[in-house]
Amino acid sequence: MPAALTLPTRAQFAAAALAMAAVVLASNILVQFPINDWLTWGAITYPVAFLVSELVNRPHGPQQARRVAWVGFAVAVAASLVLAPARIAIASGTAFLLSQWLDIAVFDRLRHGTWWRAPLVATLLAAVLDTAVFWSIAFAGSNDPWVTWALGDLGVKLVLGVALLLPFRLLVGRSAALYTRSG
Repeated sequence: MPAALTLPTRAQFAAAALAMAAVVLASNILVQFPINDWLTWGAITYPVAFLVSELVNRPHGPQQARRVAWVGFAVAVAASLVLAPARIAIASGTAFLLSQWLDIAVFDRLRHGTWWRAPLVATLLAAVLDTAVFWSIAFAGSNDPWVTWALGDLGVKLVLGVALLLPFRLLVGRSAALYTRSG
Protein backbone atom coordinates (compact mmCIF):
# COMPACT_ATOMS: atom_id res chain seq x y z
CA MET A 1 0.00 0.00 0.00
CA PRO A 2 1.40 3.44 -0.89
CA ALA A 3 2.44 5.81 1.86
CA ALA A 4 -0.06 8.53 2.74
CA LEU A 5 0.50 11.97 1.27
CA THR A 6 1.44 14.70 3.72
CA LEU A 7 1.19 18.48 3.64
CA PRO A 8 4.47 20.30 3.25
CA THR A 9 5.53 22.57 6.08
CA ARG A 10 5.50 26.30 5.38
CA ALA A 11 9.28 26.21 5.08
CA GLN A 12 9.18 23.29 2.62
CA PHE A 13 6.51 24.99 0.54
CA ALA A 14 8.37 28.32 0.54
CA ALA A 15 11.65 26.62 -0.41
CA ALA A 16 10.01 24.72 -3.27
CA ALA A 17 8.14 27.77 -4.58
CA LEU A 18 11.27 29.94 -4.40
CA ALA A 19 13.32 27.23 -6.11
CA MET A 20 10.70 27.02 -8.87
CA ALA A 21 10.63 30.79 -9.31
CA ALA A 22 14.43 31.02 -9.34
CA VAL A 23 14.77 28.29 -11.96
CA VAL A 24 12.17 29.83 -14.25
CA LEU A 25 13.48 33.38 -13.85
CA ALA A 26 17.08 32.28 -14.41
CA SER A 27 16.02 30.33 -17.50
CA ASN A 28 14.10 33.33 -18.89
CA ILE A 29 17.18 35.48 -18.55
CA LEU A 30 19.67 32.83 -19.71
CA VAL A 31 17.65 31.89 -22.82
CA GLN A 32 18.71 35.25 -24.25
CA PHE A 33 22.37 34.18 -24.27
CA PRO A 34 23.22 31.65 -26.95
CA ILE A 35 26.06 29.19 -26.49
CA ASN A 36 25.98 28.46 -30.23
CA ASP A 37 23.39 28.02 -33.01
CA TRP A 38 21.99 24.96 -31.22
CA LEU A 39 21.83 25.96 -27.59
CA THR A 40 21.22 28.78 -25.13
CA TRP A 41 22.21 28.84 -21.47
CA GLY A 42 18.51 28.61 -20.49
CA ALA A 43 18.35 25.02 -21.73
CA ILE A 44 20.68 23.95 -18.96
CA THR A 45 18.73 25.42 -16.07
CA TYR A 46 15.08 24.86 -17.02
CA PRO A 47 14.83 21.05 -16.55
CA VAL A 48 15.30 21.58 -12.82
CA ALA A 49 11.73 22.99 -12.76
CA PHE A 50 10.40 19.50 -13.50
CA LEU A 51 12.57 18.06 -10.72
CA VAL A 52 11.17 20.60 -8.23
CA SER A 53 7.54 19.77 -9.02
CA GLU A 54 8.22 16.02 -8.91
CA LEU A 55 10.02 16.29 -5.56
CA VAL A 56 6.90 18.02 -4.20
CA ASN A 57 4.50 15.67 -5.99
CA ARG A 58 6.04 12.46 -4.63
CA PRO A 59 5.46 13.03 -0.90
CA HIS A 60 2.77 15.72 -1.01
CA GLY A 61 0.69 14.92 -4.09
CA PRO A 62 -0.44 16.75 -7.20
CA GLN A 63 -2.46 19.44 -5.41
CA GLN A 64 0.60 20.67 -3.52
CA ALA A 65 2.79 20.39 -6.64
CA ARG A 66 0.27 22.58 -8.51
CA ARG A 67 0.35 25.12 -5.64
CA VAL A 68 4.15 25.29 -5.86
CA ALA A 69 3.91 25.67 -9.65
CA TRP A 70 1.35 28.48 -9.35
CA VAL A 71 3.37 30.45 -6.81
CA GLY A 72 6.64 29.85 -8.64
CA PHE A 73 4.94 30.86 -11.88
CA ALA A 74 3.54 34.09 -10.46
CA VAL A 75 6.84 35.19 -8.95
CA ALA A 76 8.90 34.19 -11.99
CA VAL A 77 6.62 35.80 -14.58
CA ALA A 78 6.32 39.02 -12.58
CA ALA A 79 10.11 39.22 -12.28
CA SER A 80 10.56 38.17 -15.92
CA LEU A 81 8.35 41.01 -17.11
CA VAL A 82 10.89 43.36 -15.50
CA LEU A 83 14.11 41.48 -16.31
CA ALA A 84 13.38 39.85 -19.68
CA PRO A 85 11.55 40.86 -22.86
CA ALA A 86 7.75 40.57 -22.66
CA ARG A 87 7.65 37.96 -25.44
CA ILE A 88 9.91 35.70 -23.39
CA ALA A 89 7.91 36.25 -20.18
CA ILE A 90 4.62 35.50 -21.97
CA ALA A 91 6.01 32.48 -23.82
CA SER A 92 7.60 31.18 -20.65
CA GLY A 93 4.46 31.62 -18.59
CA THR A 94 2.29 29.86 -21.16
CA ALA A 95 4.73 27.01 -21.73
CA PHE A 96 5.43 26.68 -18.01
CA LEU A 97 1.79 26.30 -16.99
CA LEU A 98 0.95 23.84 -19.74
CA SER A 99 4.06 21.71 -19.24
CA GLN A 100 3.85 21.74 -15.42
CA TRP A 101 0.19 20.67 -15.51
CA LEU A 102 1.14 17.81 -17.85
CA ASP A 103 4.18 16.86 -15.74
CA ILE A 104 2.16 16.83 -12.52
CA ALA A 105 -0.76 14.87 -14.03
CA VAL A 106 1.43 12.24 -15.69
CA PHE A 107 3.60 11.88 -12.58
CA ASP A 108 0.52 11.40 -10.40
CA ARG A 109 -0.93 8.81 -12.77
CA LEU A 110 2.32 6.81 -12.76
CA ARG A 111 3.37 7.43 -9.13
CA HIS A 112 2.61 3.89 -7.94
CA GLY A 113 4.79 2.15 -10.50
CA THR A 114 8.53 1.67 -10.53
CA TRP A 115 10.19 4.65 -8.78
CA TRP A 116 11.86 6.01 -11.94
CA ARG A 117 8.94 5.69 -14.35
CA ALA A 118 6.84 8.61 -13.07
CA PRO A 119 9.59 11.24 -13.07
CA LEU A 120 11.09 10.03 -16.35
CA VAL A 121 7.90 9.82 -18.41
CA ALA A 122 6.41 12.99 -16.90
CA THR A 123 9.57 15.00 -17.54
CA LEU A 124 10.05 13.77 -21.09
CA LEU A 125 6.45 14.48 -22.15
CA ALA A 126 6.40 17.86 -20.42
CA ALA A 127 9.74 18.79 -22.00
CA VAL A 128 8.38 18.21 -25.49
CA LEU A 129 5.29 20.33 -24.79
CA ASP A 130 7.28 23.08 -23.08
CA THR A 131 9.77 23.29 -25.94
CA ALA A 132 7.12 23.45 -28.65
CA VAL A 133 5.07 26.11 -26.89
CA PHE A 134 7.92 28.29 -25.61
CA TRP A 135 10.03 28.51 -28.75
CA SER A 136 7.10 28.99 -31.12
CA ILE A 137 5.76 31.90 -29.05
CA ALA A 138 9.04 33.52 -27.95
CA PHE A 139 11.03 33.48 -31.18
CA ALA A 140 8.82 32.65 -34.17
CA GLY A 141 9.25 35.30 -36.82
CA SER A 142 12.59 36.45 -35.45
CA ASN A 143 15.87 36.23 -37.33
CA ASP A 144 17.39 34.18 -34.52
CA PRO A 145 18.11 30.48 -35.21
CA TRP A 146 15.23 29.56 -32.91
CA VAL A 147 14.36 26.26 -34.58
CA THR A 148 17.85 24.89 -33.94
CA TRP A 149 17.81 26.42 -30.45
CA ALA A 150 14.50 24.63 -29.82
CA LEU A 151 15.95 21.32 -31.01
CA GLY A 152 19.06 21.79 -28.88
CA ASP A 153 16.91 22.84 -25.92
CA LEU A 154 14.77 19.73 -26.28
CA GLY A 155 17.85 17.52 -26.52
CA VAL A 156 19.26 18.99 -23.31
CA LYS A 157 15.91 18.64 -21.53
CA LEU A 158 15.70 14.98 -22.54
CA VAL A 159 19.27 14.22 -21.46
CA LEU A 160 18.86 16.10 -18.17
CA GLY A 161 15.49 14.42 -17.61
CA VAL A 162 17.37 11.13 -17.46
CA ALA A 163 20.35 12.55 -15.53
CA LEU A 164 18.09 14.13 -12.89
CA LEU A 165 16.71 10.71 -11.97
CA LEU A 166 19.71 10.20 -9.69
CA PRO A 167 19.17 13.39 -7.65
CA PHE A 168 15.44 12.59 -7.58
CA ARG A 169 16.15 9.15 -6.12
CA LEU A 170 18.69 10.52 -3.64
CA LEU A 171 16.41 13.34 -2.50
CA VAL A 172 13.31 11.20 -2.05
CA GLY A 173 15.41 8.42 -0.54
CA ARG A 174 13.71 5.31 0.64
CA SER A 175 10.29 6.94 0.50
CA ALA A 176 10.34 6.37 -3.27
CA ALA A 177 10.31 2.65 -2.62
CA LEU A 178 7.09 3.05 -0.65
CA TYR A 179 5.35 4.23 -3.80
CA THR A 180 6.41 1.23 -5.84
CA ARG A 181 4.03 -1.64 -6.39
CA SER A 182 5.12 -4.76 -4.61
CA GLY A 183 5.89 -7.89 -6.53
